[in-house]
Amino acid sequence: MSEKKSLNFIVPGGEANGGPPIGPALGPLGLNVLSVVKQINEVTEQYKGMKVPVTVEVNTEDKSFNVTVKLPSTSALLVKEAGAQKGSGTPKTQWAGNISASSLIKVANMKLNDSTAMGIKEAVKEVLGVCVSMGIQVDGKDPRDVMQEVKAGKWDKLISEN
Repeated sequence: MSEKKSLNFIVPGGEANGGPPIGPALGPLGLNVLSVVKQINEVTEQYKGMKVPVTVEVNTEDKSFNVTVKLPSTSALLVKEAGAQKGSGTPKTQWAGNISASSLIKVANMKLNDSTAMGIKEAVKEVLGVCVSMGIQVDGKDPRDVMQEVKAGKWDKLISEN
């Protein structure tokens, strides 16, 4: 009977290497660490510059493996969309960046399956909440104001089109 092990890592998108934590965790299992790292880098390439959660499922009997990528956090996706280095240290007084309405909806769509939201409109509100805490504006507006517009239904058409 084959034994399977599941290992979880947070790696820089497209830039993982055989050093810690990957190499020391996989080496004792008898895997070719470089081939695992190569596959991780291939599947995380689109998230370059972000920290990406990765799961490596290993069959210890035949030394086969499968790499699964999970979505980066909402805050990491927003930072990338805004082109910011990080969120604001004082989000109510200083803005870290600005995203477009389409970027907001794009992130909400990406996170919908990982969310407790019942639909895309609720997912947009969740992402707006993260924008508030990170100091990221939406189309130059305070995300709290955008939240009120979404609640009032002013964004319904735009959300349904994307």
